[in-house]
Amino acid sequence: MNVKLTFEKNTLTVQLSGEIDHHSARGIRQAVDADIEKYRPKTLVLDFGRVKFMDSSGIGLIMGRYRMMKIAGGVVRIDHVPQHLERLIALSGVRQITE
Repeated sequence: MNVKLTFEKNTLTVQLSGEIDHHSARGIRQAVDADIEKYRPKTLVLDFGRVKFMDSSGIGLIMGRYRMMKIAGGVVRIDHVPQHLERLIALSGVRQITE
C-alpha cells in the first residue's frame, strides 16, 4: 500500500493505492492521523482511485478518520472510488456520512 499525503488550502488529500487490508490499514491510519494532527485541515479527501482491493479494514479506516474530523469540526470526502469498491462503500453506509 502506498500513501501520498498533500496539504493545500485547508485540505489534506490522501492518495491511496494498492490494497487496503488489516496489514496495511495500520500504517495508513498512523500516517493520516499524524498529518491531521499536524495540519488541522477543514477537509480530508480520501482518494481511492488507485486502490485495487479493500476489505472491511478500509471501512474502519474511513470511519475512524470521519470521527476524528468531526470532533475537529471538519469533513471527509471520498473521491475516485473504483466501481469494484463502490458496492462495499455504499453497503457500509459510509456514503451517507461523507460529502
